[in-house]
Amino acid sequence: MTQTLLVELLTEELPPKALAKLGDAFANGIFNGLKSRDFIDADAVATSYATPRRLAVAITRVRATSPDKSIREKVLPVSVALDKEGNPAAPLAKKLAALGFPDLNISELERASDGKAESFFYTYTAPGSTLQNGLQAALEETLGKLPIPKLMSYQRPDGETVQFVRPAHKLIALHGAEIVPITTLGLSAGRVTLGHRFLSQGELSIDSAESYAAVLQEQGKTIPSGSARKEKIRGELLAKAGSDKVLMPESLLDEVTALVEWPVVYECKFEDAFLSVPQECLILTMQTNQKYFALTDAAGKLRSRFLIVSNIETGNPQHIIGGNERVVRPRLSDAKFFFEQDKKKKLADRLPGLANVVYHNKLGTQGQRTERVKVLAGRIAAALNADVALAERGALLAKTDLLTDMVGEFPELQGIMGTYYARHDGEPDEVALAASEHYQPRFAGDALPSTATGTVVALADKLETLVGIWGIGLQPTGDKDPFALRRHALGVLRMLVEKRLPLALSELLGDAAQLFAGNANFKDPTADVTAFMLDRLRGLLRERGYAQNEIEAVVAQNPDRLDNIVERLDAVKAFAALVEAESLAAANKRITNILKKTEGARNTVQQGLLKEAAEQGLYSAMTQLKPQVDAAFAKGDFAGTLKSLAQLRDNVDSFFNDVMVMAEDEQLRNNRIALLSDLHGMMNRVADISKLAA
Repeated sequence: MTQTLLVELLTEELPPKALAKLGDAFANGIFNGLKSRDFIDADAVATSYATPRRLAVAITRVRATSPDKSIREKVLPVSVALDKEGNPAAPLAKKLAALGFPDLNISELERASDGKAESFFYTYTAPGSTLQNGLQAALEETLGKLPIPKLMSYQRPDGETVQFVRPAHKLIALHGAEIVPITTLGLSAGRVTLGHRFLSQGELSIDSAESYAAVLQEQGKTIPSGSARKEKIRGELLAKAGSDKVLMPESLLDEVTALVEWPVVYECKFEDAFLSVPQECLILTMQTNQKYFALTDAAGKLRSRFLIVSNIETGNPQHIIGGNERVVRPRLSDAKFFFEQDKKKKLADRLPGLANVVYHNKLGTQGQRTERVKVLAGRIAAALNADVALAERGALLAKTDLLTDMVGEFPELQGIMGTYYARHDGEPDEVALAASEHYQPRFAGDALPSTATGTVVALADKLETLVGIWGIGLQPTGDKDPFALRRHALGVLRMLVEKRLPLALSELLGDAAQLFAGNANFKDPTADVTAFMLDRLRGLLRERGYAQNEIEAVVAQNPDRLDNIVERLDAVKAFAALVEAESLAAANKRITNILKKTEGARNTVQQGLLKEAAEQGLYSAMTQLKPQVDAAFAKGDFAGTLKSLAQLRDNVDSFFNDVMVMAEDEQLRNNRIALLSDLHGMMNRVADISKLAA
């Protein structure tokens, strides 16, 4: 017979940012602990509950006793168990006593091979364990493995010192309606818990495991399910927002959910005068410091009303609303003060201060880094025929907002504030935008810079970091990438590919490496960084749906420019769909192997040495086709270039069927190798199609 099991640990307020993980670990630990001890049916379901003051789990279909088990125990090898006369030896008696079978007769043992030697075995039935024993063990294992941020030591009323994430006050363990008599943290299991600290009256008695959630919610004014509380908060926020948009990042929703047991949403307001401050500052201070939810209109402009999630439900919430409005006002005043103070000093006037900020002890200060990025941005702008002066100015000012009071208070606003302050200083808009855009893309899927200057400075900034940090030996290793070089590499690749920038990767990395000339700590990492970026490129292209062999056909050629890589890949995909593709790819693979073995044997094809009809036919077909292939390639028609090659399939097949490439006559052999070399060059201008061969 199975019933639902409930285990609840009532505590002081748990750390909100850790609550979800603690709740999941508590539920999964007890479930898996009981499952491994065979107390749970295969179709049992565990429901996790976690509130600011409790961790709990309800598990269906739990047995009161685990099933009996048949156990086949190896006793001893026969050579050890019996003496020379074949009688039981002392080690056998000792082993049987240790196993708990001192009176067992040797005739009751099974004699069989253990795979290495003949041994004695004994098969017996072990009685099942009680749920009390199984749950006690599972609970102790679970509490020992909880992801506790920091342990607290506290003293129980009886003087016992206990360590846990927060002081624990009550323990419930119910199997159906019966208490399971377990203990932990100085507590003995019962059926009593507490509800909401203010809205609930006195202790709550839980009659059965099945009634736990309903009793807690109806009588205790506590919603035990974290996901249910979160969705209630989300729904009330949307309802209170009305036609406005509520800014509710999931991380903030999760944290607020972990702070309340009975969430109620109230509307508050602040003075319109604060709206003169950049709204990002106001939003961030409300979310970070106060856990409030900002509102914007349909156009995304911040409103002077905001929403709070309270843990108190009352018919007269004015004291709650007024209290929160009073609390937020100093925060907004601080933001306004920082903004007004920062505007008194131009970003350009802050440049000397970057010389006092260490970037890295082997690479110098932020001031030195800014000069390097400025030089590189100028070179990239010139290569793109962009405005060099704007690019250099944008690079020069990009990091100056790090020295402002606002960014000092809210580091998350770096770049954003730079744009506001640059505009206030009268800088060109592209220079102002570069302050924020040079950080883009910040993460996978983030937008790319929208302006030419922002793009140039973003490239320069990321390349300087990538090459500089790698050059002092701090390249990514395994899962460790403290300087986010993978993210920087992907950012560069995305800009080159998606913006179709006609820039050579080798020149970009070479220019970046030159910036560190004379630095004794720096070793040019260009070759390693190139390989690293091409590997990241493979991953980027896989995410876009290209097949592995299609990607290798293009990337294996170590492309230096990536502005046309999408067209090359699409051309390879179209070529691979042709009926002639498989045969030509196999032939190309064969040609590649032949040419690898004949390095140095390259000559110009001499038509007079083409003796066989098949090689004459191939040469003639190639000669006629070459202008068509050259013209298609020159205008960037990569699909047309590859499709043209399909016309050569029959000639290539005939060549390999009828012609001995490695002829004894050296002149003939070298001429045929030259013919194959020309064919190889013609076939692989767009991609290495041998990679398409099975």
